[in-house]
Amino acid sequence: MAFHKNLITLSIFAMVTPTVFAQQDQQQPPVQTLETIHVQAHPLVQTAADFAVADHVIDQKALAERATTIGDALAGELGVYSNQYGSGSSRPVIRGQDGPRVKVLQHASETADVSSLSPDHAVTVDPILAKQVEVIRGPSTLLYAAGTVGGLVNVTDQKIPTQMPENDLDGTVGVRYNSGSDEKLASAGVTAGIGENFALRVEGTKRKANDYIAHQGYFTEHEHHHEGEEPELHREKARRVDNTFAEGETINIGGSWIHDRGFVGVSYSNRQDQYGLPGHSHEYESCAVNGNALIGCGEDQDEEGHHHGGPWVDLKSERYALRTELAEPFAGFQKLRAHASYTDYKHNEIEENEVLTTFKSQGYDARLELVHNPIADWEGVFGTQYNRQKLNISGEESLMAPNTTEKWSVFGLEHKQFADVHVELGARIDQQKIDIDSAQKDFSDTAFSGSAAANWAFAPNYKLSLVGSHQQRLPQAQELYANGKHFATNTFERGNPNLDVEKSNNLELGLHYEGDQLDYHVHVYHNWYDNYIYAATTAREDNFRLVDYTQDKAKFYGAEAQVGYAINDTYKVSVFGDYVRGKIDSDNAPRVPAGRLGTKVESDFADGWSGMAEYYHVFNQDKIADYETVTQGYNMVNVGLSYANTFADKNAYRVYLKANNLLDDQVYSHTSFLSNIPQVGRNFTVGLEYNF
Repeated sequence: MAFHKNLITLSIFAMVTPTVFAQQDQQQPPVQTLETIHVQAHPLVQTAADFAVADHVIDQKALAERATTIGDALAGELGVYSNQYGSGSSRPVIRGQDGPRVKVLQHASETADVSSLSPDHAVTVDPILAKQVEVIRGPSTLLYAAGTVGGLVNVTDQKIPTQMPENDLDGTVGVRYNSGSDEKLASAGVTAGIGENFALRVEGTKRKANDYIAHQGYFTEHEHHHEGEEPELHREKARRVDNTFAEGETINIGGSWIHDRGFVGVSYSNRQDQYGLPGHSHEYESCAVNGNALIGCGEDQDEEGHHHGGPWVDLKSERYALRTELAEPFAGFQKLRAHASYTDYKHNEIEENEVLTTFKSQGYDARLELVHNPIADWEGVFGTQYNRQKLNISGEESLMAPNTTEKWSVFGLEHKQFADVHVELGARIDQQKIDIDSAQKDFSDTAFSGSAAANWAFAPNYKLSLVGSHQQRLPQAQELYANGKHFATNTFERGNPNLDVEKSNNLELGLHYEGDQLDYHVHVYHNWYDNYIYAATTAREDNFRLVDYTQDKAKFYGAEAQVGYAINDTYKVSVFGDYVRGKIDSDNAPRVPAGRLGTKVESDFADGWSGMAEYYHVFNQDKIADYETVTQGYNMVNVGLSYANTFADKNAYRVYLKANNLLDDQVYSHTSFLSNIPQVGRNFTVGLEYNF
């Protein structure tokens, strides 16, 4: 079967290749020059190419065809995987790091949700409505967070207009359908000019998806218990993966007063989601802890071996935001930027129409930054940030007592050109206090982080980059105070109030080449941790584990590379791959992705047609932690075709079709806590976008 699938793959590319070379001698249509995409989170107006890091920028056109959860939307990027938890939740895994070590920002501000506490909690950003998504690395990350060694993700939205729309009105409407889950998705966003200085923005999405279809060879297993007899294991072929449905809607309203020197605007967002939790089993609900041992597991299971039916999440989040920007606010400064937000978040975890656990979060975030005039040719920005999150968990999975986390930060970033070398320096200081509503002791500590990067243009079209940093991450409340069952990960978690600041020393070396036809970049990196915070397994009963948050030495190292060659003005071929290895003390780190190697053909035909064909192989992951199982590799083939045109002056439309997992291969994700549950099989997406 593996040979058959690889033969199909080779056949697809064999059909593409003759067409590619046949076009070389033909007269080509003129090449359209695209607008440079800037990294919006960066307060200095620079492109990613100006800095010594491997940034990724995914624009709105690409996001429109991707998943609605941020982890799955980014999973195809170099060095990025997803810790998918069904269709309703996923976070990005970057260079083997996830959770609190991969910060996800909403237009450079905190999301104030509870997604970092558990993989089954949704990140409340919307890639479908985003202007673009940026994966940022290097010293720039210290403007927003410390300890995000792999990088951070910024979702740039359009909720608050920053300029007046052309002809007083512009907008986008999109609809799409996916066969894998019968997903129906509609989105719309409109910006209207009211008078000469006021712009109003209204946007929203609505989505409904059923349980998704797995590959054809997917089987489920059920244990049947009969009194006085050994349990019987029954295998049953399944078409859809139970409890992977997802639906929801988002509405955003914003307005700005826009003037010659900047703008000031406010917005309101309302997001509601309902989605299933496929791996959220209560099979081990009766487990208790006695010292360092688990006891009583399985004593109150019912005849099917499960205590409840399929659980699901009912989520609601409301967010109020204020943003402003002012050019030349006072002498010595080019720009002032500020924002403030308040988020009221709540989700219920429901089984059999009964609310079993409720998560509530109230978050405040405020930020001020100033871009100064050049000083001895040094350009830069400095600022301060304050955020506060009040968290309350009640019910069956109340992991910890109510608590409030406050953090005050100051940060700065400077850069300067020395002949052929571009130098960038960043620093951040965080002071954090956590008040816990229990007899446990409160936490208070300070973290200091610094980073430096050099980008050397040692020859025409070549750049050599070196990035070094020392970063410190303050522990989260969950890592300090957890004491309870967590069924999403099948664990009983125990925090450690004596945790110290996590520290890491990090190096990254990169080589870049940008020629007329050939371009490539290669990055190798190594991260050394002291006091690496992780949940160590100290006892196990079947598939249920007792985990204690502890600290140890750790190291992560890896490489990423991509080579592209423009055969002619129409076709471009690229080869890419990434690999990461993680060790905690002398043991393998958990949920580290396997290596990936692939190739891609992209084409822009005449008259608005474009297409792509992509193949990559994810290798087996057999370098596993002590409680994990080997995850088999897989082959992935994706093919896309789109057509774009304009009519009636500036109105434009685009129709696209994508075939995903064309080989219907068995896809299991080692980075997910649900590594034993298959991801979606062969599926097709068709969509339409209209811009005016």
